[in-house]
Amino acid sequence: MVASVSDSKMSAPISTNEAYTGLFDLQVNGFAGVDFQQSDLDHAALTRAVDGLRAHQTDRILLTLITDRIDSLCAKLTQIERCRAVDPKLARMIVGYHIEGPYLSSDPGYHGAHDPALMKAPDIGEFALLQEAAGGRIRLITLAPEQPNSAEFIRHITERKVVASIGHSLANDQQIDEAIAAGLTMCTHLGNGLPTQLPRHDNIMQRLLARDELYAAFIPDGIHIPGPVLQNFVRAKPRDKVIFTTDCMAAAGAGPGRFRIGRFDVDVGADGVVREPGKPNFAGSSLTMDRGVANICAFLGWSESEARAACGDRVATSLGI
Repeated sequence: MVASVSDSKMSAPISTNEAYTGLFDLQVNGFAGVDFQQSDLDHAALTRAVDGLRAHQTDRILLTLITDRIDSLCAKLTQIERCRAVDPKLARMIVGYHIEGPYLSSDPGYHGAHDPALMKAPDIGEFALLQEAAGGRIRLITLAPEQPNSAEFIRHITERKVVASIGHSLANDQQIDEAIAAGLTMCTHLGNGLPTQLPRHDNIMQRLLARDELYAAFIPDGIHIPGPVLQNFVRAKPRDKVIFTTDCMAAAGAGPGRFRIGRFDVDVGADGVVREPGKPNFAGSSLTMDRGVANICAFLGWSESEARAACGDRVATSLGI
């Protein structure tokens, strides 16, 4: 068993000898044919993914691991940390980790491509194990605040400089209030991780769009959120609280074909849509961050400099980096 981590190691400093000037993606599940969820992920595969990211103007990511058993997540983090430790190029790109699950909703339509059988209440002891395995580099955790003990968990991790974000959730207003009071500051891929049909007015998307204090991360691929809908969503938020991510998986930078994301096979067509075979729901995206910047300019009429800021420096600010 991994020993618990001391508070002094809970959020390791990020250092670099060269300023970052590119794009910052806080939700990358894989890239260039490489699935970050696989237990046998090695240095060569990570290098291929990092080279692909750099080719698409991205120079910082939070490597994202999705719902799994805690021991399996710890093993994956330990393996990736071994690779980072021996390669400055990997360490520079992978500035931290985003853990998305297993503290999510298991309700149909809300759990998305995550395994609902593994969903559970957040646990501070499990966080200590994960953060030890990650070398103190977990920067973001997505959770559903309606899970028991969420407020206590959010307070604990945010005191240790880890951002708490709501996603794959159907929390009510009281649960959102409690989460914000405890330290919640972000919405993960807002507008997604939802059923295709919702109550017209009283739904989680409307509740979160109205929370001006929360950063909202959107996927600007025109697929997860059509361009006109993205325009409406962005208008609902203070401009300085709008950030963008790809939520990309192995197909990003790799073209159409069949890929893996965790235990799932997914198909990616010429249209770039990622789906589990025979199912209509999305399972991540094939978007690259540079394409996202171009889409933001086209969909929203933003300047390139403003789009890049919302895909770069503002992302770092939202994470306290």
